[in-house]
Amino acid sequence: MLPWFQNRFPLYLAPMAGVTDTVFRKLCKEQGADVVVTEFVSAEGIFRRNARTLEYLEFDDCERPVGVQLFGGDPDHLAEAARMVIDWKQPDFLDLNFGCPVNKVVSKNGGSSLLRDCPLLERVARAVSGAAAPCPVTAKIRIGWDRASVNAVTTARILEDSGIQAVAVHGRTKDQGYSGEADWEVIAQVVQAVSIPVIGNGDLTSAEAVRRRRTETGVAGVMLGRGAMSSPWIFREIHEYLETGRAAEPMPLGGQWAFIRRHCELAVGRSGEEPHTMAAMRSRLMAYSRGMPAAKQLREQFSSVISLEGLASIAEAHIASHTAEAGLALLT
Repeated sequence: MLPWFQNRFPLYLAPMAGVTDTVFRKLCKEQGADVVVTEFVSAEGIFRRNARTLEYLEFDDCERPVGVQLFGGDPDHLAEAARMVIDWKQPDFLDLNFGCPVNKVVSKNGGSSLLRDCPLLERVARAVSGAAAPCPVTAKIRIGWDRASVNAVTTARILEDSGIQAVAVHGRTKDQGYSGEADWEVIAQVVQAVSIPVIGNGDLTSAEAVRRRRTETGVAGVMLGRGAMSSPWIFREIHEYLETGRAAEPMPLGGQWAFIRRHCELAVGRSGEEPHTMAAMRSRLMAYSRGMPAAKQLREQFSSVISLEGLASIAEAHIASHTAEAGLALLT
């Protein structure tokens, strides 16, 4: 069994393109994420030594255990890419992406496209697990291509037989994208069908939701995506709740802003290009605004932020305004 499952219920940070770079992964590790995975990386890009693709492989030792997630549809190229990544970076594991629903990935026979072609999925899994050994290989899937072809149990069994050592299951079909509700009944069926660890993924936005899904399905761990994007401190809250049975104190508004500002400072420090990086961070700031007071107004302000100084001004005004409002509410 993978070591992070021994006497532990691991919390994974889901790999998300444009989100889970090395800066965000480190921040989530500080907040209690047990396992992190890189943004998905094109096996073809690695195979062809594309410079931009290779940048996605960067990580620091403080992120361990860390996996590199690969996608593609050519078993031989994936196997060679796996060998190259292990030789260059020595990750703790490799992860195969059989779940991405984005059309530009699916159209190249990657991601969830392979859920419609189980023989190819098996060839990919066998080729990579064989080439990577002894480095562990895991996989992420969706429950199926559409509601008429939900095949997560079959897919998970194929993966287990092909040498995959753990499988993460997102409880939606490819056709659902990120809409509708995740189907945790199918995830529970996968848990019963295989002996490798199953990591549940989908609609986990609170510690109580994690506790309930763990109890209902018997998953060996969970993977958080959008919930972590807006509230990375959710990992700390989940650990505290599972360990003590008591809800963690919510992150105060000032603490949220301190986290957001540090994220931006680290991102700017890494790139050395403040205006460009802050513009790129706008989508991340929009995610952080969810659940914050006056979120709509914040989003309007975030849409034009171009500097750390500008962000600091927004933060100071927001904290002052809503601390004052909270004080008035207590007096009335």
